Amino acid sequence: MARTKLTPISGFPELLPEEQILFVKMLDIIRKGYELYGFSPIETPAVERKEVLTSKGGNEKEIYALSRLAAEEGEDPNTEFALHFDLTVPLARYVAMHTNQLAFPFRRYQIQKVWRGERPQAERFREFYQCDIDVIGRGSLSLLNDAEIPSIIYRIFREMKIGPFVIKINNRKILQGYFQSLGILTTQMDEVMRIIDKREKIGTDAIVSELTNNTDFDKTTAQQVVDFLGEELKTDDMLTQLNSMLQINDQFSQGVKELATVVEGIRDFGVPEDSFKIDLSIARGLDYYTGTVYETVLVDHPQVGSICSGGRFDDLASHFTDEKLPGVGISIGFTRLMSRLMKAGILKVGAATVAPVLVTSMDESRASDYLRMGNELRNAGILTEVYLEKARLGNQLKYANKKGFKIAIIAGENEFSENSVQIKNLVEGESVTCKITEMVEKVKQSLSTIRDYTSDVQVFGL
Repeated sequence: MARTKLTPISGFPELLPEEQILFVKMLDIIRKGYELYGFSPIETPAVERKEVLTSKGGNEKEIYALSRLAAEEGEDPNTEFALHFDLTVPLARYVAMHTNQLAFPFRRYQIQKVWRGERPQAERFREFYQCDIDVIGRGSLSLLNDAEIPSIIYRIFREMKIGPFVIKINNRKILQGYFQSLGILTTQMDEVMRIIDKREKIGTDAIVSELTNNTDFDKTTAQQVVDFLGEELKTDDMLTQLNSMLQINDQFSQGVKELATVVEGIRDFGVPEDSFKIDLSIARGLDYYTGTVYETVLVDHPQVGSICSGGRFDDLASHFTDEKLPGVGISIGFTRLMSRLMKAGILKVGAATVAPVLVTSMDESRASDYLRMGNELRNAGILTEVYLEKARLGNQLKYANKKGFKIAIIAGENEFSENSVQIKNLVEGESVTCKITEMVEKVKQSLSTIRDYTSDVQVFGL
């Protein structure tokens, strides 16, 4: 029988155990951060009807449609379903279908895989996790929700220990009002937003060139736009300058007032001044953002780019219901974020096991005793693996070191004759012998002294 040739599938990441453990640990930090603010989880199907996914302008070339490998004679193998490419469209459909069953404001988080059929490249995937959080109002929604979102992100990234970061905020009404004052047509507004949103990637000269070539701006006006967007001021100084320009038009004025309200709220939520700033170049290219917009960047690693983004939208589900459902939210492209953080050395993988303790097996006739030791440790909340194969102790310890166990429990004929066990600290290379009845407490004491035994190895109930 011919063997199937195995090759990686481009754009579909597959992690080693030590990488997956770190991945799950960071995912749990995000989940707990969302729940800390009272957000409830939901999960929608991996598939949606094709007409739902394309209702808000999804790029059909990037959508994976579902079909069966085989069909009965006369049947079409194609189906009406496709894999979702983000979590916003499924949320819109979900809220529209369950409006009368939900409590508003509806506060949900959603952590799921999404699929996009784009050309895979460095740190861009076809299959990846997104971690979304949104607040949806019914008819109206307080701007304090716009201020709460950065405080949640601040807590999460601080807990992830990824170094200093800045949450950049802006309001699209400021940009729209300003561009209108320069004579840009409403029909060209989305194109202008798309161009300026690329400033960090392509630089100011390229922005001037694209604005000149693709809009009604001449080169002088395009440079004026770039200068306006690139102004670097402290938060209060920026608000003072924007307030001096309120006469530009009503939309600009409304955007400035909303931004000032959000800034005040961010401070009230306890976000430090050095962790957020106003950046007028933040536009978010997606056309459904209508007010506040966010992007977050690492201070020491700007090359990593935005690590999460989002904003305010006036009507989430306009394609599915006549009821007005304004909202605000933010999304962490988690798989891409983790890839970037690990590649930059900001996050480092650890052990290839979640259990800190390995019970070795030296005597086949004592198998029940080794299993009993494992159960005693687990009953005390300590994650434990029992080595079940026949192998020399040296090979079992090599296995323990390769996987990253912190402690090995060793008991042979001598130990059993004295009702004792040996507790070997694999990190520091030291061993102690104690009575079997003292094993659990001694293991707890040893774990508490191991320097690199951190929360990535959980001890339930302790």
